[in-house]
Amino acid sequence: MRRMWGVLSVLLLTFGASVTLSAQEPGKPATSGRTNGFQLEQNYPNPFNPETKIPFVLGEGLFASGRPVVVTLRIFNLLQQMVAIPVALNHPAGEGVKLKQLEYTQPGRYEAFWDGKDINGRPVASGIYFMQLTVNGVSQYKRMYVLK
Repeated sequence: MRRMWGVLSVLLLTFGASVTLSAQEPGKPATSGRTNGFQLEQNYPNPFNPETKIPFVLGEGLFASGRPVVVTLRIFNLLQQMVAIPVALNHPAGEGVKLKQLEYTQPGRYEAFWDGKDINGRPVASGIYFMQLTVNGVSQYKRMYVLK
């Protein structure tokens, strides 16, 4: 039991340290959310049960080339296992489309919705989860809490 807590502590510290920084792609320097043109905002409500909305902002600089940006949003547990992929709200592809490799053509503030269920449709347990927003290959993370 003591070993399990030690492993969980290391995982928390390792993954928790990356929460405040963007994920670093191989060969790319780490950047903050303000310099890479997008921002993952805190979900609301937080803590939540059973569902939450996740806002994010895509800045004008992302669209300077005239090409759409590719966006993915994923939910992970403390063991860094993917738990779910939320759905996009008010996306041109339609309501309820999984936010996985979705193209956005205009800057603005957008939202995703997560029903608190895993990829198999089962409600997740109470605890800490991480949301990862990836835009054109660059990621940002934030914590969220499920409380039942």
